[in-house]
Amino acid sequence: MKKKEIIIISILLLLQTLIYIICGINKSYIHMDEAYSLGLASYDRTEIQEKEDFYNTWHDNAYYDDYLSVQEEEAGKYSQVYENQKNDVHPPLYYLLLRFAMGFTKGQYSKWSGIIMNILIYLGITILMYAIAKKLLKGQKYVIEKASIIAFLSSITIASLTNVIYIRMYALSTLNILLTTYLHIRLWESKKTKIPLLMGIGISALIGSLTHYYYLFYLAMLYLIFTIQYVKQKEYKTWIYYTITMGIAGILSLIIFPYSIQHMFFGYRGQGVLSKLTDMSQFLMNISAYLGIVHYFVFHNLLLLLIIAMVILSNWKKKKKIEKEDSNEIIKLIVWPTAFYFVLVAIASPWIELRYIMPICSLLFLFVMISLYQLLSTLWKEKEANLIMSVVLIIVMLAPIMYKIEPQVMYSDKKEIVQKLEKEINVPTIYLFQSSHNRFLDDILLFAKIKESYIAKDLDCTKENLQNIFKEKDISNGIVVFINEGQDKNEKLEIVQKAMNLKNAEHLKRLNACDVYYVK
Repeated sequence: MKKKEIIIISILLLLQTLIYIICGINKSYIHMDEAYSLGLASYDRTEIQEKEDFYNTWHDNAYYDDYLSVQEEEAGKYSQVYENQKNDVHPPLYYLLLRFAMGFTKGQYSKWSGIIMNILIYLGITILMYAIAKKLLKGQKYVIEKASIIAFLSSITIASLTNVIYIRMYALSTLNILLTTYLHIRLWESKKTKIPLLMGIGISALIGSLTHYYYLFYLAMLYLIFTIQYVKQKEYKTWIYYTITMGIAGILSLIIFPYSIQHMFFGYRGQGVLSKLTDMSQFLMNISAYLGIVHYFVFHNLLLLLIIAMVILSNWKKKKKIEKEDSNEIIKLIVWPTAFYFVLVAIASPWIELRYIMPICSLLFLFVMISLYQLLSTLWKEKEANLIMSVVLIIVMLAPIMYKIEPQVMYSDKKEIVQKLEKEINVPTIYLFQSSHNRFLDDILLFAKIKESYIAKDLDCTKENLQNIFKEKDISNGIVVFINEGQDKNEKLEIVQKAMNLKNAEHLKRLNACDVYYVK
């Protein structure tokens, strides 16, 4: 890198990190799967509900905080992480890294362990995005400036901000996909077989397969593209080296984590994926839903306008009889794997959610913006094209303010309930828990902040049972009641009020899986 490049990228990385820290500060809650991330990385079993004393016993906040944090006596122990992932549905690499990061905040829950790890990962993501953008813009003026701007902006879309503050493996998977893409671009440009480059590709494939199984969708299409290219050019020797590299990566992955086979083909998640791949009835609906997610979180409600603009510009280009310039052929190393990943994830993912396509969101942003810029460049001079593109990028990046779009897992609407239950009305709490609607981990963070609580599993909600539960508790300041789905909440509240001789019930918050009331 030249000195100019280093200065520009360093400034943008610093600004990017500042934005991430602000988002992290404002993150007020955690999703159920984030709780799983922390628990699978730190606990001695996959589910806290599996503990014999979990239900129908009073616990203090430390009991739940133990699931979300690494304790002093657990520091340096990693074996349970591997065991947990064997019993879960994901490979173990991310959880091992998260476990290491959580070691810096031993003894208490901290959102920063996962967020800071993702912030560091995104330094690599932005650098790789810059390197890839630079390859795509090769031969143009001001390549450094253009590539750095595209890379930076791709890393501060709402999709990317969500990826950073979401304590899951998707940021690491994004890094794996970009590293694999960049190394394959280098291999494509290489005129001869380079063993160090092949080793890098093998290592990236190994890391990717140990992070998330969906990564293999992307890798499979890249492998197919290179196989076709090598066969067409009769470069059989190079293809053999390339295939051996992939084979070794696959074998090492299975040696390290042989349970991948069980997860992908025989586990409940793998079985679900395979069944959906053969059921095409929901195909168009899922694709449409995911395009809507991209439209909203990556392009901030402006994707449709950008596509319309590109169609108009393409038709104008044809009318002006402008000869099509030779496009950069490496674009197909991005387009086809990204499209393949998008389609398969749209079919196979258990739910239609942003998280499953977050690893390719930066590449989608890159492709659309560079394609638009190339169209502008063929119709206008450099200065005019740059000006128009600058306006487009500014509008796209300011759109979240206009549409009030925030990172998906920031949960700013839950900040008040967390503070209220932790500091203002921290009174004895009961969760009237219907076990057939088990999403307890969606709200475990609140229980890690409440002084004492009782999870009443499938309770026969009678006056006698409730009075027995609270018989030694001070309820002079009232109680907090959680009620999840599958129950008549008004009926339950009425019984609680009569049993505890409490007159008023205030609805505090509707959470993901339950409603919270302050009864006093």
